[in-house]
Amino acid sequence: MSESENQPKELDEYEKALEKQLSILKKCQQTKGIDSCMQCKELIECKIREDYVKAVYMSMNKGVTGGFEF
Repeated sequence: MSESENQPKELDEYEKALEKQLSILKKCQQTKGIDSCMQCKELIECKIREDYVKAVYMSMNKGVTGGFEF
């Protein structure tokens, strides 16, 4: 293995945003004592979950949305 293969990959701006949103989401779940948003009564209106879903989508397409809106 080369030396560069042993080093972790640098995250791009979308991956960093996703990591941040995932951290926020997990903290919310811990605060509520749940391990899934599906167990939360605020699932449909939840801004934290909405932001996480958007971050997932953006990290997958690197900001090129193609007109898809939430």
